[in-house]
Amino acid sequence: MDVTQAIAARRSVRGYLDRAVDPALLKDIAIKSARAATGGNIQPWHVDIVHGETMRRLKEIMAGKTARRETETPGYDIYPKEMDDRYRQRTFAIGEEMYGRLGIPREDKRARAIWFARNFQFFGAPAAYFVTVDRRMGPPQWSDLGMYLQNLMLLAVEHGLATCPQECWAVFPQTIEAFLETPAERMLFCGVAIGYEDADDPANLTRSTRAPEEEWLTVRA
Repeated sequence: MDVTQAIAARRSVRGYLDRAVDPALLKDIAIKSARAATGGNIQPWHVDIVHGETMRRLKEIMAGKTARRETETPGYDIYPKEMDDRYRQRTFAIGEEMYGRLGIPREDKRARAIWFARNFQFFGAPAAYFVTVDRRMGPPQWSDLGMYLQNLMLLAVEHGLATCPQECWAVFPQTIEAFLETPAERMLFCGVAIGYEDADDPANLTRSTRAPEEEWLTVRA
Protein backbone atom coordinates (compact mmCIF):
# COMPACT_ATOMS: atom_id res chain seq x y z
CA MET A 1 0.00 0.00 0.00
CA ASP A 2 1.36 3.42 -0.94
CA VAL A 3 0.69 6.73 0.78
CA THR A 4 -2.00 7.77 -1.71
CA GLN A 5 -3.91 4.54 -1.10
CA ALA A 6 -3.61 4.90 2.68
CA ILE A 7 -4.95 8.47 2.57
CA ALA A 8 -7.91 7.35 0.46
CA ALA A 9 -8.63 4.38 2.75
CA ARG A 10 -8.42 6.23 6.08
CA ARG A 11 -11.72 7.22 7.63
CA SER A 12 -13.35 7.46 11.05
CA VAL A 13 -14.62 3.98 11.94
CA ARG A 14 -17.36 3.68 14.57
CA GLY A 15 -17.76 -0.06 14.94
CA TYR A 16 -15.05 -2.61 15.81
CA LEU A 17 -14.64 -6.36 16.07
CA ASP A 18 -14.03 -7.99 19.46
CA ARG A 19 -10.45 -8.73 18.49
CA ALA A 20 -7.37 -7.57 20.39
CA VAL A 21 -4.55 -5.64 18.75
CA ASP A 22 -0.99 -6.73 19.45
CA PRO A 23 0.39 -4.28 22.08
CA ALA A 24 3.79 -4.36 20.35
CA LEU A 25 2.14 -3.14 17.14
CA LEU A 26 0.33 -0.33 19.00
CA LYS A 27 3.66 0.81 20.43
CA ASP A 28 5.46 0.51 17.09
CA ILE A 29 2.84 2.67 15.34
CA ALA A 30 3.08 5.32 18.08
CA ILE A 31 6.88 5.46 17.82
CA LYS A 32 7.02 5.59 14.03
CA SER A 33 4.40 8.37 13.98
CA ALA A 34 6.85 10.62 15.82
CA ARG A 35 8.60 11.33 12.52
CA ALA A 36 5.85 13.93 11.98
CA ALA A 37 6.87 17.44 11.03
CA THR A 38 7.22 19.69 14.07
CA GLY A 39 8.22 23.35 14.17
CA GLY A 40 11.62 23.88 15.77
CA ASN A 41 11.68 20.13 16.49
CA ILE A 42 9.63 20.77 19.66
CA GLN A 43 7.77 17.44 19.35
CA PRO A 44 4.97 18.62 21.69
CA TRP A 45 3.00 15.36 21.82
CA HIS A 46 2.74 12.91 24.67
CA VAL A 47 0.97 9.63 24.00
CA ASP A 48 -0.67 7.10 26.34
CA ILE A 49 -1.67 3.70 24.97
CA VAL A 50 -4.66 2.09 26.68
CA HIS A 51 -5.64 -1.56 26.16
CA GLY A 52 -6.38 -4.78 28.02
CA GLU A 53 -7.45 -4.50 31.65
CA THR A 54 -6.78 -0.76 31.69
CA MET A 55 -9.19 -0.29 28.79
CA ARG A 56 -11.80 -2.42 30.57
CA ARG A 57 -11.56 -0.24 33.69
CA LEU A 58 -11.83 2.99 31.70
CA LYS A 59 -14.87 1.77 29.79
CA GLU A 60 -16.50 0.82 33.09
CA ILE A 61 -15.81 4.26 34.56
CA MET A 62 -17.22 6.01 31.50
CA ALA A 63 -20.31 3.79 31.38
CA GLY A 64 -21.13 4.97 34.89
CA LYS A 65 -20.54 8.62 34.09
CA THR A 66 -22.67 8.62 30.95
CA ALA A 67 -25.44 6.66 32.70
CA ARG A 68 -25.49 9.31 35.45
CA ARG A 69 -25.28 12.08 32.84
CA GLU A 70 -22.26 13.56 34.53
CA THR A 71 -20.53 16.52 32.89
CA GLU A 72 -17.22 18.34 33.27
CA THR A 73 -15.78 21.64 32.10
CA PRO A 74 -14.40 21.00 28.60
CA GLY A 75 -10.67 21.48 28.14
CA TYR A 76 -11.23 23.60 25.00
CA ASP A 77 -13.89 24.48 22.43
CA ILE A 78 -14.16 21.49 20.10
CA TYR A 79 -16.00 23.66 17.57
CA PRO A 80 -15.71 27.45 17.29
CA LYS A 81 -18.36 29.43 19.13
CA GLU A 82 -18.97 31.34 15.92
CA MET A 83 -18.96 29.12 12.83
CA ASP A 84 -19.80 30.14 9.27
CA ASP A 85 -22.89 28.44 7.80
CA ARG A 86 -20.87 26.52 5.20
CA TYR A 87 -18.85 24.82 7.93
CA ARG A 88 -21.93 24.26 10.07
CA GLN A 89 -23.71 22.63 7.14
CA ARG A 90 -20.88 20.15 6.59
CA THR A 91 -21.06 19.07 10.23
CA PHE A 92 -24.84 18.81 10.10
CA ALA A 93 -24.82 16.79 6.87
CA ILE A 94 -22.41 14.10 8.02
CA GLY A 95 -24.31 13.70 11.28
CA GLU A 96 -27.64 13.32 9.51
CA GLU A 97 -26.21 10.78 7.08
CA MET A 98 -24.83 8.64 9.88
CA TYR A 99 -27.97 8.75 12.02
CA GLY A 100 -30.02 8.06 8.91
CA ARG A 101 -28.06 4.86 8.26
CA LEU A 102 -28.58 3.91 11.89
CA GLY A 103 -32.32 4.49 11.57
CA ILE A 104 -32.40 7.12 14.30
CA PRO A 105 -34.61 10.10 13.38
CA ARG A 106 -33.67 13.63 14.40
CA GLU A 107 -36.59 13.94 16.81
CA ASP A 108 -35.54 10.85 18.79
CA LYS A 109 -33.19 12.69 21.13
CA ARG A 110 -32.96 9.80 23.61
CA ALA A 111 -31.83 7.30 20.97
CA ARG A 112 -29.28 9.77 19.63
CA ALA A 113 -27.92 10.39 23.13
CA ILE A 114 -27.61 6.64 23.76
CA TRP A 115 -25.76 6.14 20.51
CA PHE A 116 -23.51 9.16 21.13
CA ALA A 117 -22.51 7.61 24.45
CA ARG A 118 -20.77 4.89 22.40
CA ASN A 119 -18.04 7.49 21.84
CA PHE A 120 -17.00 6.91 25.44
CA GLN A 121 -16.79 3.17 24.84
CA PHE A 122 -14.50 3.81 21.86
CA PHE A 123 -17.25 2.30 19.67
CA GLY A 124 -16.19 -1.12 20.90
CA ALA A 125 -12.51 -0.74 19.96
CA PRO A 126 -10.14 -2.84 22.11
CA ALA A 127 -7.45 -0.15 22.36
CA ALA A 128 -6.90 3.58 22.18
CA TYR A 129 -4.32 6.32 22.17
CA PHE A 130 -4.66 9.50 24.23
CA VAL A 131 -2.69 12.56 23.18
CA THR A 132 -1.82 15.25 25.72
CA VAL A 133 0.15 18.46 25.33
CA ASP A 134 1.82 21.04 27.55
CA ARG A 135 -0.73 23.74 28.42
CA ARG A 136 1.78 26.45 27.47
CA MET A 137 1.87 25.33 23.84
CA GLY A 138 0.04 27.39 21.22
CA PRO A 139 -1.69 26.85 17.84
CA PRO A 140 1.54 25.99 15.96
CA GLN A 141 2.28 23.14 18.36
CA TRP A 142 -1.33 21.96 18.24
CA SER A 143 -0.94 21.71 14.47
CA ASP A 144 2.07 19.46 15.14
CA LEU A 145 -0.29 17.16 17.07
CA GLY A 146 -2.47 16.95 13.98
CA MET A 147 0.49 15.89 11.86
CA TYR A 148 1.45 13.26 14.42
CA LEU A 149 -2.09 11.92 14.46
CA GLN A 150 -2.26 11.77 10.68
CA ASN A 151 0.89 9.66 10.64
CA LEU A 152 -0.60 7.39 13.29
CA MET A 153 -3.85 6.86 11.40
CA LEU A 154 -2.12 6.19 8.08
CA LEU A 155 0.23 3.68 9.67
CA ALA A 156 -2.80 1.97 11.21
CA VAL A 157 -4.32 1.62 7.73
CA GLU A 158 -1.07 0.10 6.48
CA HIS A 159 -1.42 -2.60 9.14
CA GLY A 160 -5.05 -3.36 8.36
CA LEU A 161 -6.36 -1.43 11.36
CA ALA A 162 -9.11 1.16 11.64
CA THR A 163 -9.17 4.31 13.75
CA CYS A 164 -11.45 7.08 14.92
CA PRO A 165 -9.92 10.33 16.22
CA GLN A 166 -12.12 11.51 19.08
CA GLU A 167 -12.02 15.11 20.27
CA CYS A 168 -15.15 14.30 22.29
CA TRP A 169 -12.87 13.20 25.13
CA ALA A 170 -12.13 16.88 25.72
CA VAL A 171 -15.48 17.10 27.52
CA PHE A 172 -14.15 14.77 30.24
CA PRO A 173 -10.67 16.21 30.80
CA GLN A 174 -10.63 15.86 34.57
CA THR A 175 -11.59 12.18 34.43
CA ILE A 176 -9.11 11.24 31.72
CA GLU A 177 -6.20 13.28 33.06
CA ALA A 178 -6.73 11.72 36.50
CA PHE A 179 -7.05 8.22 35.01
CA LEU A 180 -3.84 8.63 33.03
CA GLU A 181 -2.12 10.41 35.95
CA THR A 182 -1.27 13.23 33.56
CA PRO A 183 1.07 15.86 35.09
CA ALA A 184 -0.65 19.16 35.87
CA GLU A 185 1.24 21.00 33.14
CA ARG A 186 -0.24 18.80 30.41
CA MET A 187 -3.79 18.83 29.06
CA LEU A 188 -5.79 16.31 27.09
CA PHE A 189 -6.22 16.95 23.38
CA CYS A 190 -7.99 13.84 22.10
CA GLY A 191 -8.33 10.10 22.07
CA VAL A 192 -8.01 7.76 19.09
CA ALA A 193 -9.92 4.48 19.00
CA ILE A 194 -8.03 1.73 17.19
CA GLY A 195 -8.92 -1.83 16.27
CA TYR A 196 -10.24 -4.03 13.49
CA GLU A 197 -13.29 -2.70 11.64
CA ASP A 198 -16.64 -4.43 11.90
CA ALA A 199 -17.69 -4.19 8.27
CA ASP A 200 -21.26 -5.17 9.19
CA ASP A 201 -21.81 -2.22 11.52
CA PRO A 202 -24.16 0.22 9.73
CA ALA A 203 -22.28 3.20 11.19
CA ASN A 204 -19.32 2.22 9.01
CA LEU A 205 -21.32 2.63 5.82
CA THR A 206 -21.13 6.41 6.17
CA ARG A 207 -18.62 8.11 3.87
CA SER A 208 -17.90 11.78 4.42
CA THR A 209 -17.64 14.00 1.36
CA ARG A 210 -15.06 16.69 0.66
CA ALA A 211 -15.84 20.23 -0.46
CA PRO A 212 -15.23 20.99 -4.15
CA GLU A 213 -11.69 22.15 -4.73
CA GLU A 214 -12.99 25.45 -6.10
CA GLU A 215 -14.05 26.33 -2.54
CA TRP A 216 -10.62 25.94 -0.95
CA LEU A 217 -7.87 25.63 -3.57
CA THR A 218 -6.19 28.53 -5.38
CA VAL A 219 -3.43 27.93 -7.91
CA ARG A 220 -1.23 30.90 -8.78
CA ALA A 221 1.16 30.65 -11.74
